[in-house]
Amino acid sequence: MKTFVNSSLILAILFFSSQVSAAESNFNRSADKLLYGIANVATGILEVPKNVILYSQNNNPVYGITAGTLAGIMHTVGRTALGVLDIATFLVPTQPSVKPSPIWKDFSIETSY
Repeated sequence: MKTFVNSSLILAILFFSSQVSAAESNFNRSADKLLYGIANVATGILEVPKNVILYSQNNNPVYGITAGTLAGIMHTVGRTALGVLDIATFLVPTQPSVKPSPIWKDFSIETSY
C-alpha cells in the first residue's frame, strides 16, 4: 500500500509539473505577443526609412526613394495594424503576426506577414 501511495504521489507531481511548465510557456508566449505588438505600433513608422534603404541597395537610389517610400508606407500601415491586432489578442498564445517581430531585430530583410 505504501508503494502505491508513493508512486501515486510521484505521478501526481509529474503531471502537475508538466501543466505548470505548459502554463508558463503560454504565459511567456502571450507576454511576448503583447510586447511585440506594442513595439510594432510604436516603431511602425521606421518601415519607411528601412524600405528606402533596402530598395536603394537592391536597385538604384531614385527607385529606392520612390518605390521604397511607397512600400514603406504600406509596411507601416501593415505593421501598425497587426501590432494593434496582436495587442488586442495577446491572451491567445500564438506567434506574433509580423516577421521580423520587432523592426530592429533584422533590419536588412524585408518585412513579411
